[in-house]
Amino acid sequence: MRKKGIYFLLIPGIVLIVFSLVLPLFSAIFKTFNSDSGFSLARYAAFFKDSYSMSVYYRTLRLSLISTVVSVVFGFPTAYYISRAKKNVKGLFIMFAVFPLLTSAVVRSFSWMVILGKNGIINNLLMNMGLIHKPLALLYNEVSIVIGFVYLFLPLMIMSLIGVMDNIDSSLLEAAESLGASKLEAFIKVIFPLSVPGIIVGSILVFTGSFTAYTTPQLLGGNKSRVLATLVYQKAMALSDWNSASVIATIMIITTIVISMVINNLAARLQGRGEA
Repeated sequence: MRKKGIYFLLIPGIVLIVFSLVLPLFSAIFKTFNSDSGFSLARYAAFFKDSYSMSVYYRTLRLSLISTVVSVVFGFPTAYYISRAKKNVKGLFIMFAVFPLLTSAVVRSFSWMVILGKNGIINNLLMNMGLIHKPLALLYNEVSIVIGFVYLFLPLMIMSLIGVMDNIDSSLLEAAESLGASKLEAFIKVIFPLSVPGIIVGSILVFTGSFTAYTTPQLLGGNKSRVLATLVYQKAMALSDWNSASVIATIMIITTIVISMVINNLAARLQGRGEA
């Protein structure tokens, strides 16, 4: 009876999610397959045949994957260092890692506009040092979007890895070294395979966040580096073409699911090789 009572408490939340999220989502997706003649994939065919839409799609996918890889490269050693830090400073390091999440994405994007702008900190510093004679175009391009994505979602990667690395027994490294493995070999063959679950979670969070982000690419990329999220906004709000916006949103959902599955499979293979 007690378990039934606990399940009964879930009903209000389930009803709220179904009516506020699931039904509107499936309703929008269902309409994309409707036409005057019935079921049709014409809207999706039109999207994939349009060169501009495909260029935006490939750009979004490319920038999201690059941001994910960069986040892994920077997040892995940072998380390992924090997980092995002393308890009296570990909490401080975690606070520094989480602190950017407490700031709005809009504020963080504007801060990078100040740093990367023609009259920004980097250009002024390089010009004062005499390294350049005119400001570099560091803003409103794909590089600035990747920088914004990494800064935005790197804390998620770090926290995902810290949660896994905290549970890795340091005696495993000592055992590997006692058996003749160097510190680098022990790190690659022990720490990395055991950290794969954290890499999977962090990569999915970073990729999904980057692939669906709107504010950062809009502010840092401008109109020349449009991504799918900004294209959805243009279709829905500027052109009032809600059907096309729903098609793009559906493609984004399917893409995130497929890429998440690919990341899981790739990580499982790497983990298997590490265990072997």
